[in-house]
Amino acid sequence: MFEGQYFLFTLENGIGILTLNRGPLNIFDKGFYEELDEAEAFIEKQEGIRCIIINANGKCFSAGIDLNYLNNVSSEYVLAKLPWLQRIYGFWQEQNYPVIAAVQGLCVGSGLEFILGADIRIAAENAVFALPEVQLGLAADMGGTSRLTRLVGVGQAKRIALTGEKITAEEALRIGLVEVVVPLDELNARAMKMAETIAASSEAAVRFAKKGINATDEGGLRAGQMFEQAQSTYCCGTEELKRGIKSYMEAMARDKKR
Repeated sequence: MFEGQYFLFTLENGIGILTLNRGPLNIFDKGFYEELDEAEAFIEKQEGIRCIIINANGKCFSAGIDLNYLNNVSSEYVLAKLPWLQRIYGFWQEQNYPVIAAVQGLCVGSGLEFILGADIRIAAENAVFALPEVQLGLAADMGGTSRLTRLVGVGQAKRIALTGEKITAEEALRIGLVEVVVPLDELNARAMKMAETIAASSEAAVRFAKKGINATDEGGLRAGQMFEQAQSTYCCGTEELKRGIKSYMEAMARDKKR
């Protein structure tokens, strides 16, 4: 277990839960980023992780960066630190296991950029998303113009980044910013159910599926298909595949009898 001022992390039955714990607004500051780096280093050393859920205590996921902290950083500081900040936000895409973000209430600015590094985003019906950086004289430099564009396309990314307007959960679902929307009281249960489904599947197959999709997204169709050839060659004929087929067929047979 990891327990800091900003984060809690627990791991049970292969499912890790990383919780933002500076409610009610979970505002990000220098200490947040430093502790996130520590938490990721701790998580990277853990064995047996099959899926991670990122959620938040409080009425919202995150109201974004602490403006007092932002007001005191210089161009020299950003030049020196931004590659590190981008790395810790991109950490989840480098892991073999899937990462699910469960979001309620406000999720704006740096908070929105944080969940762009997850693999799947589940939003409560009361979730609200925005990138207000341009209104502060900034660019969204931790995924707000790069990962966001990959998720929602050029036009929607420009609308969100250039206007700073708020996006409801339903609109976020429509444009591809999130993958699932549920009632607030079902948010964490829905994330856990999804994580349990992933954790019960073949570890190698899940890893290959995530990496194959990333390979296509980052390298194009041909790169993705070459990765599929490699992963299929590995998976086919393994005992894990045989067990998976048997289990799946037994489940289908049970469903037919109902």
